[in-house]
Amino acid sequence: MTDPKRVAVIGLGAMGYGMARSLIRAGHVTHGVDIAPEPVERFLAEGGAPGTPAEVAGELDALVVVVLNAQQTEAVLFGDDGWVPRMRAGAVVLACATVSPDFTRAMAARCQEHGVHYLDAPISGGAARAAAGQLSIMASGSVDAFAAARQVLDATAETVFELGDEAGAGSAMKAVNQLLAGVHIATMAEALTFGMTQGVSPEKFVEVISKCAGTSWMLENRAPHIVAGDYTPLSQVNIWPKDLGIVLDIAKQAGFSAPITAAALQQYMVAVGMGLGAEDDAAVAKVYARNVGLDLPIKDG
Repeated sequence: MTDPKRVAVIGLGAMGYGMARSLIRAGHVTHGVDIAPEPVERFLAEGGAPGTPAEVAGELDALVVVVLNAQQTEAVLFGDDGWVPRMRAGAVVLACATVSPDFTRAMAARCQEHGVHYLDAPISGGAARAAAGQLSIMASGSVDAFAAARQVLDATAETVFELGDEAGAGSAMKAVNQLLAGVHIATMAEALTFGMTQGVSPEKFVEVISKCAGTSWMLENRAPHIVAGDYTPLSQVNIWPKDLGIVLDIAKQAGFSAPITAAALQQYMVAVGMGLGAEDDAAVAKVYARNVGLDLPIKDG
């Protein structure tokens, strides 16, 4: 690499940590920031660059924000210890959380006031693909924002969809993706547990349906978690009330009815009410199992 960049990744969860590691692997000087000390300590031990936010913000070429929601994104960018006012003109923010297009446009305008580019860059692909630098990124922003973010995109993504020259289009596409993803997980759980009522084991369900027309990427990725009885959170149940809530808010603004999304959201809300919010989102199957008295597989050991 002839021009390594200095990057900070805010949010070292499953996705952010993988992206940060991919940036190091690509040769970029990468700082990792999280409210929890453990992932930061682990990241430093694995090659992350040291330095406090106050020390490094002004030196950054790019700030990658991989937090949970709009509130956290705004706090990172413009809160009491906000990064953007301390960043140099010409640097770029890559905002990766699932948020509404209106929020994205507002953040882009505020960044522009400080001379900082803003790339609307929601991500998809899961923790394994984040770790491998093979995410799909649904990006929109100015030509200058794309240029400033190019090496970060190259290091973290297998596919970058360039969806327009204004922030907001990327977040709109992510909402479409999350509608499908959230519905697919809930529908997988419904189909798997329905099969159990007919004598179809979860193992046989995965074996057969994954090779049939009824399959989906989410089915093939999440159903094995149920078979293994392992709900270690790679993507939490808690994500879906937020993301499907955003979808329904956008739909309401558009005068669009989304009844299937609303039905899926209800199942996730029930799962949260059962205390499953911090479990892997495949745990939505436990809602169906409870309702009909089924025993799902239990993790060995």
